[in-house]
Amino acid sequence: MAKTKIGVVGCGGRMGRMLVAEIAATAGCTIAGGSEAPDSGYVNQDIGELAGLGRIGISIGQTVDKLMRDSDVVLEFTSPTATAEHAALGARLGTAMVIGTTGLSPEQGDVVREAARSIPIVWAPNMSLGVNVLLSVVEEVARRLGPDWDIEIMEMHHRGKIDAPSGTALALGQAAAAGREVVLEQVEQRARDGITGPRRQGDIGFAALRGGDVTGDHHVIFAGAGERLELIHRATTRAIYAKGAVRAARWVVGRPAGLYGLKEVLGL
Repeated sequence: MAKTKIGVVGCGGRMGRMLVAEIAATAGCTIAGGSEAPDSGYVNQDIGELAGLGRIGISIGQTVDKLMRDSDVVLEFTSPTATAEHAALGARLGTAMVIGTTGLSPEQGDVVREAARSIPIVWAPNMSLGVNVLLSVVEEVARRLGPDWDIEIMEMHHRGKIDAPSGTALALGQAAAAGREVVLEQVEQRARDGITGPRRQGDIGFAALRGGDVTGDHHVIFAGAGERLELIHRATTRAIYAKGAVRAARWVVGRPAGLYGLKEVLGL
């Protein structure tokens, strides 16, 4: 069988390099190429050398259009603005995508959803297999415990993360809301400061911590009268996201146009 040709947009970043290395290490996959911004300093470098694989004879380009034409599927872990632009481009070119970018605005999210009407896209705020199992567990626990239990979601990431709460924390909130059959935006409590008054029953609270080099910790707390249930996932390496992304890339090629998540990839 032909190998799946996978391209990496933004291949010079920390995550991009891990994605390239994971593609190279995965049977049935081949590196189609990578792209970077013209002023990044990575253009024309050998993508294998940059990812620590040694020279493989593929130079990093600056044109996402060409990368998409050369790939069966592209991995997109860049910025919200770039992701929206690349999703629209992928729709025009007919190239499948795996998107792991977080922090998209509602308008940027709409661009991705519109693109998914033309191409298959796996879009997940967290590509970790463990986190995606946790999402299913949180939804089920929220359904079974009911509104008498308070739900708080706490996350911690490295000092350089620019969005808060994390996309994963929000996804966990969405899972809890789905379990309760409510709309998250109507019950979320993103911050507390000063005299806030008592907690409203049914709220889903969020707390975001930043510091050090924490890859990603997520705690979902169900607090009831006289007891507390805590579900925790800790990531110790970003390589887990690369593994999940490449698995999603292999799965999405050849699928009908549509917006998918890791839930579909894993068959949950």
